Amino acid sequence: MKMEHVKSDVTVVGGGLAGVCAAVAAARLGRKVALVQNRPVLGGNSSSEVRVWVCGATAHGTNRYARETGIMGELFLENQYRNPEGNPYLWDLVILETVLAEPNITLYLNTDVHEVDASGEQDTRQITSVTGWMMGSERRIVFESPVYLDCTGDGLIGFLAGAKFRIGREARHEYNEEWAPELADDITLGSTLLFYTKDAGHPVRFIPPSFARDISQTSIPLKRVIRSGDSGCHYWWIEWGGELDTVHDNERIRDELWAVIYGIWDYIKNSGKFDADSMTLEWVGSQPGKREYRRFTGDYTLNQNDIISQEPFADRVAFGGWSIDLHPPQGMYAEASGSKHMHADGNYHIPYRSLYSANVSNLLFAGRNISATHVAFGTTRVMATCAIMGEAAGTAAALCAEQGITPRELSREHTPLLQQTLLKQDASILGVVNADSADLARQAKVSASSYLSRIAMESAGEGYELDRDIAVLLPADPEISGTIEWLLDAAQHTELKVEIWSTGRAENYVPAALEYETTVSVEAGSRQWVPVRVDWAPAQAQNAFIIVRRNPSVKLYLADRPLSGMLALERGAAPAVSADLEDHDSSQPVVEWTTKRLNRKIFCLRTSFATAAYMPGHVIDGFRRPYGGPHLWLSEALEQDAEPCLVLEWTGKQQIREIQLIFNDDVQEDLINLHHHRTPFEVIPELVRNYRLEYMDDGGNWVSILSELDNRKRKRIHLLETALETRGIRIAVTATNGSPYAEIIEVRVYG
Repeated sequence: MKMEHVKSDVTVVGGGLAGVCAAVAAARLGRKVALVQNRPVLGGNSSSEVRVWVCGATAHGTNRYARETGIMGELFLENQYRNPEGNPYLWDLVILETVLAEPNITLYLNTDVHEVDASGEQDTRQITSVTGWMMGSERRIVFESPVYLDCTGDGLIGFLAGAKFRIGREARHEYNEEWAPELADDITLGSTLLFYTKDAGHPVRFIPPSFARDISQTSIPLKRVIRSGDSGCHYWWIEWGGELDTVHDNERIRDELWAVIYGIWDYIKNSGKFDADSMTLEWVGSQPGKREYRRFTGDYTLNQNDIISQEPFADRVAFGGWSIDLHPPQGMYAEASGSKHMHADGNYHIPYRSLYSANVSNLLFAGRNISATHVAFGTTRVMATCAIMGEAAGTAAALCAEQGITPRELSREHTPLLQQTLLKQDASILGVVNADSADLARQAKVSASSYLSRIAMESAGEGYELDRDIAVLLPADPEISGTIEWLLDAAQHTELKVEIWSTGRAENYVPAALEYETTVSVEAGSRQWVPVRVDWAPAQAQNAFIIVRRNPSVKLYLADRPLSGMLALERGAAPAVSADLEDHDSSQPVVEWTTKRLNRKIFCLRTSFATAAYMPGHVIDGFRRPYGGPHLWLSEALEQDAEPCLVLEWTGKQQIREIQLIFNDDVQEDLINLHHHRTPFEVIPELVRNYRLEYMDDGGNWVSILSELDNRKRKRIHLLETALETRGIRIAVTATNGSPYAEIIEVRVYG
C-alpha cells in the first residue's frame, strides 16, 4: 500500500457534471484543483455506466431560450459536433477531454473518499483533510486544501464532516409548500437502471433468468408505456426504492430493478404482443442512477414558492427551468402517473446561499445535494442544472481560496465579485449585467456596417391551418406601432383577431397581461398580405407576445428560415407522452403555449415600423443571453452585406491585450447528450464560422490581427502576444455556419 499527501487550493469530491464543472471553473481561475471520483469514468448519472439524458432548464423544449451556457454549454456544443449519434462512450470522452485540457486539475479516478478529518463545535465545523482509497492501485491519498466541494450526490463528505442535512420530505407547514405532505417523512425519489436494445437483423430468442419479474402480474403493463423499439431513458420510469434508504439499500434496489428490466424484456419478446423477433438486448446497466438522498442545509433553503414565483435573489448565481418533477414513492409499481409536474412561467433563479454549508465553514456543494426542500429539489436535481450550480460553486471556491475567506464571507462581502466573475466566464445567470470596470468595451462607441432594422419574413414555406390560437414573440424595441402584415389564405370572407400581450417578466415568454387588441376584416383569397394596425409603446424595451386567435377559415404561412429574437408558438398542442407517464397541467402557460412543433420556424409577417432590437450597441449592453429581448447585433442579410463588420472605437488610444467574443449559439435550441433527439446540423447555424480581428493604425487604416476559420464555439478568447495601442477594433464576419446574418452577442476588451 502506498501513502500519499496531496495539497491543492480546492478539493472537489465527485466527478459527475456538478463536480466536473466546479473543478474546471476553479482551475480556469488559476487555482490548483484535485478532482476525486470514485468511478472509472466522469459524468455521474450521464456517464456510460448509467446513461441518463442530461436535462436542464430547456425541459425538452418546454422553456424558451433556456439552454445553459458556460462550461455545460461548451459540453453540449462539443458533444453535438463530435457525437451526433449520442454514443455514451464518446460523451465520456467529451467530459474527460474537458477536464484533461485544464493543467490546473489533477484527476483521481477510482478513488473512493470515505474518511474526513474535521474539527470544531457543531455550528462551527471545519474540514482539514479528506482521505481516499484508489482502487486497483492500493494508494491511500490524503487531500488537503482550504476549500472543499461535496459534489458526490449522496453527500457523504459533508455528512462525515458533520454538516447539517435533511433526508426525505419536509412537512407542509415548514415552508408553506403546496406539494409537501402534511407530515414530514423519509420518502425520497427512487433509483433507476436503464437498458439498450438493437435490431440484430435476424431472429433472436430470449430466455429470461429465473429472477425476472413476471410484470403481467403487476400494474406495469397497464400504467406504463412499453414499446419494443424504446430503450434507454424512454424507460426512466423503471424506478424503485423511494420508500427504502437509497444508499444503504442500494444493492437491494439494484436487484429489484434488474428483475423488472429482464421481466419487461421477457414481456416484449415472449408475450406475442410486440413485433420484436429480431430485437436483442445490447446493454443493461449495473449501477443504479440515484435521484435523491441527503440535502445539505445552507444559509438559505430553496423552496417551492421560490421556484414558482421565480424569486429574483440578489445573490443569484444560476438558473433552472425543469418542472418540479416528483415521482410516486412506489415508483414503477405505483398506480399513479410515473411523474407529476408543476411549471413556473419561465426560468427560476438559484441563490449562492444554497451552495455552501451553514455550519461547516469551508464546505461548498453542488448537484442534487444543495440546500433545497424535497419539493424544490424536484427541479434542481436535473444534471444540466446541477452542472451550472457546480460552475458557480467552483468559481466561489476559487475566489475563497484566492482571498483566504470562507464561502459565507464571500456571500456577505463579495457577492457582486462572484456574479461578475461568473458573467465573465459566460456562466448561466439571468438578469445580471456586466459591470466589469476593467472591460474597455463598455467605454467604446459601437457601430456596424449594417444591422437589421425592420422585420420582414416574406419567403413562404409550408402552410399552417389556423385551427388553434398561435402566437409570435416579437421584440418591442422601442415600441410596436404601425402595421404587421400577415401572409395568409382565407377560404371565405372572415375576421382576424390579433392581441398584444406583455410577458410579465423579462425571463418569461408567455402571455401575462393584455396590452392591445384589434380585429380586421379579411377578404377571401390566397397568398394575400393582410395588414393589422397595432399600437403598443411599453415603458422599456421588452418582448411582445402577439396572439392570432383561432380561425378555421384561415391558413397562415411559415417562413423558410428562422430569425433570432423571434419565436412561433401554438396553443393547446397534444402532449408528447401519455399522462400515465407524465402528468402535466396543460393550463400552465409554458405548457399551454409551446414552440416544440414550430422550432426554428416563424410565421410569415412583415412590419412597417423599425426595430432597435438588433443594433450594434447591444454587444456592450451587459447581457449575454436573451432577457426581455435578444440582446445581440444582427447584421442585414448577407445578400445585402456580404462582409458585415462590427466596430469599437475610443476617443483616445487604448492598450489592448485581450479580446473576448460571444457568438450566438441559439440557446433556444434544445441539445442533449445521448439519444433523446438529434438536430439536423452538427454546428449551430447562427454561430459565426469565419472572422477577422483588425485594429486601427495611426493613419486610420484597418490592419489584420488574426483570422479564424471553422469556428464552432460560442465563446472565443483572443490573448494577443503583445499589447496593441489603438483607437479601434473591428470584427469582420466572412462566413457563418448557416445563418443568413452575422450575429454577435457580446464583445469584451481588456488591457
